[in-house]
Amino acid sequence: MSSSRVLVLNSGSSSVKYQLLDMSDSSRLAVGLVERIGEETSRLKHTPLTTGTAREWTGPIPDHEAALKAVAEELAKDGLGLDSPELAAIGHRVVHGGQTFTAPTVIDDTVLAEIERLIPVAPLHNPANLTGIRTAQALRPDLPQVAVFDTAFHTTMPESAARYAIDTATADQYRVRRYGFHGTSHAYVARATAKLLGKAPEDVNVIVLHLGNGASASAVRGGRCVDTSMGLTPLEGLVMGTRSGDMDPAVIFHLMRVGGMSTDEIDTLLNKKSGLIGLCGDNDMREIRRRVDEGDEQAQLAFDIYIHRLKKYIGAYYAVLGRVDAVAFTAGVGENASPVREAAVAGLEELGLAVDGELNTVRSDDPRLISPPHARVAVAVVPTDEELEIATQTYALVGMNT
Repeated sequence: MSSSRVLVLNSGSSSVKYQLLDMSDSSRLAVGLVERIGEETSRLKHTPLTTGTAREWTGPIPDHEAALKAVAEELAKDGLGLDSPELAAIGHRVVHGGQTFTAPTVIDDTVLAEIERLIPVAPLHNPANLTGIRTAQALRPDLPQVAVFDTAFHTTMPESAARYAIDTATADQYRVRRYGFHGTSHAYVARATAKLLGKAPEDVNVIVLHLGNGASASAVRGGRCVDTSMGLTPLEGLVMGTRSGDMDPAVIFHLMRVGGMSTDEIDTLLNKKSGLIGLCGDNDMREIRRRVDEGDEQAQLAFDIYIHRLKKYIGAYYAVLGRVDAVAFTAGVGENASPVREAAVAGLEELGLAVDGELNTVRSDDPRLISPPHARVAVAVVPTDEELEIATQTYALVGMNT
């Protein structure tokens, strides 16, 4: 029996998202989520795609080990258990791989130690990722475990894009540079956009706009990232749901000196109380657009600031690439908020960018063009699939040995 299945795990601080895929045809066999781990009201939602009927369970799940054991039990009920000989590997999303990890990597003790060493630059994510890896290793110590890094796709950036203009000795000592995030999404969408255009990835220049509660842009030349908006952390770049994005660093000193705010208070302000929620009290674009349509001036200003920053990055990455074949919108806002897409390219007709009003309002789960026919630059909506990308990279690494 061939081993063609890959279990994809995305372990957060209090949650585990998972998908089981069969890489013989890239089909999904099961999807699920465990949330509120460590609480009395933990919840597991499991959906076997063979039936499409979800099962939910609520109760205490004390830790990630218990969560993964519960996931294994649910999979076993559908004949998809972790003990199946058809399971080739487990692929883990790991947020930060620094400069060390430029590709998917089979996990061993050395890899674990390096992921742990990177915790200071990803304090919210890497510890949870490590917990998920170690728990999965305990459940299936004989099975290859693969780390797929959010930062890996961006390691092709030239030093001119990756370096900050600060003292190089200080930067090197503390590993201060631009790493970028959402890499699995940017990689998938760039490749899918090329396919949509009927071209090979190496022949296409794409600006990818991953717009969700977290948001990032990337400039992709011939399938390789040459610039991206997030930096040392996911705080840099676009206006996001709760993050400020780009800002004069001296604002921090001002808040410390004049406002008497502590480092932790400023960290919370910029990461959790800024962006759209800081500007208008909402971080859900659907609610913001509803308020805009009702004439809410605060919501309108928040939307305008969001679009202004987005448009600046489109223009900047157009300049970086020199030639742009497509601009691709993806993730929750990018895929579903037609007013955002329309506003982001409005006024950029001289750059060959425009959207067709009718095509832009069509809702679909399929990749599609929303630019007018024969447009000089294609504008596309490309639903992202980070789990498939992780499974694809994992299976490409270990599948030939199973």
